[in-house]
Amino acid sequence: MKLNLEEAKKFSSLELLAKQMVDGSITGLHKSPYHGFSVEFAEHRLYNFGESTKHIDWKVYARTDRLYTKQYEEETNLRCYLLLDQSSSMHYPSPDKEKLVFSSFSAAAIAYMLQKQRDAVSLISFTDEIQFETAVKSTASHTRKIFDTLETIIATDSKEEKTDVTKVIHQIAEKIHKRSLVILFTDMFQPGKDVNQIFESLQHLKHNQHEVLLFHVTDHDTELNFNFEDRPYKFIDLESNHVLKLTPTEYKKTYEEEMKRFYSAVKLKAGHLKIDFVSADIKDDFSKILTSFLIKRSKMK
Repeated sequence: MKLNLEEAKKFSSLELLAKQMVDGSITGLHKSPYHGFSVEFAEHRLYNFGESTKHIDWKVYARTDRLYTKQYEEETNLRCYLLLDQSSSMHYPSPDKEKLVFSSFSAAAIAYMLQKQRDAVSLISFTDEIQFETAVKSTASHTRKIFDTLETIIATDSKEEKTDVTKVIHQIAEKIHKRSLVILFTDMFQPGKDVNQIFESLQHLKHNQHEVLLFHVTDHDTELNFNFEDRPYKFIDLESNHVLKLTPTEYKKTYEEEMKRFYSAVKLKAGHLKIDFVSADIKDDFSKILTSFLIKRSKMK
């Protein structure tokens, strides 16, 4: 079953949505290649009678008179970092914040999939600095924490937050483990910096032996093709609050030419650095996001 953004918004919780997106769309298409073993204590859960008593924590039983078993992190071959651009431009189209919501739903589905594969995942959201950052774990409780964080991000109002993809990615490149998968959701609209500067930071990730999957999230109809009715509009920059009044049809050709140049430069740079670049349209269903992730994941076996 395919889901688009409007259908996805009807779900009562992000966890339920992520499960539906993954289980309902691609179950059976991708089997986990791992049969990991327990290497690091992660959390307790109530003991279910009939289970093996091997992992009962007797010290906790002595204190609480209740049986708990220890759950462990499984050793994995993959750590994945989900990087989510939370800046004001991602709140377009306003007021529904559709680019941010689309990216958050996509990140939730990938996090759910990673946890099912026993892969460790972290969520990092950013504007011109890091806003939220979780640990890198593979437990179900950790994934639920990521869902809660994403729901908080979606509910957060825009406050003219600037974007600085370049600075943040340089910071992240210095702190994360080697040989990780970094998945970035961003519109790449960064005033004052060109494509070369953004890709210099992505090159930093590649230099540190990370794999990179870049989702360029936009509303293709309006942001790329500049399709608006033939009448005067007032355009407001969500990051600077700058106002521009014009009739879109008068500037459509020039706008499209500039966007084509921008996209050509982005694709060229991504190809040169061997970065997987995906143009993600918020009007499409989520299958393209999940399929792109699965293809990238399969290359890292």
